[in-house]
Amino acid sequence: MSGQKAVTPDVDALAASVKASGKGGLPPVHLWNPPFCGDIDMRIARDGTWFYLGTPINRFALVKLFSSILKREDGKYFLVTPVEKVGITVEDAPFVAVDFEASGTGREQELRFTTHVGDTVTAGPDHPIRVDLDPDTGEPSPYVHIRAGLEALIDRKSFYRLMDLAEVQEGWFGVWSGGAFFRILSAGELDLA
Repeated sequence: MSGQKAVTPDVDALAASVKASGKGGLPPVHLWNPPFCGDIDMRIARDGTWFYLGTPINRFALVKLFSSILKREDGKYFLVTPVEKVGITVEDAPFVAVDFEASGTGREQELRFTTHVGDTVTAGPDHPIRVDLDPDTGEPSPYVHIRAGLEALIDRKSFYRLMDLAEVQEGWFGVWSGGAFFRILSAGELDLA
């Protein structure tokens, strides 16, 4: 035994700790480095649904609270408070981009994404868009960076809208946002070259 006090992670204790740590904006999880207390039976499904002990968390305020203390380290996901850190399971990305607004055109275009928990970001160098292709099916999985290594899976309807805004640049089909061009697919794969 490491001498560390055994702690049984609990969602109510996590929520209380975060609420006690202050209000206004996102908590400074990048500054918190408490001891690891173990894994908790919490999972974020690919569609963005949060589960605790196998049951969906239907209280939006609680999901939003937990999403604000989410941290990624070495490819693993944790909920972090000033006093504890617990591991959770994330099936794909922790967020889902459910909509976006486009303004401007071409190199001046800006794409502002909104996640299912209310985060908003404008795609650009600090918030890149990337697309993974399933090696077996070729199906694309598009993502946008939200914060601190946390991404949002761009939902299907938004991805179709994104494709309508795409253009060909240097052999790639992609979109502009925030002064950066984000490649979606090789133009050759779409016979657009």
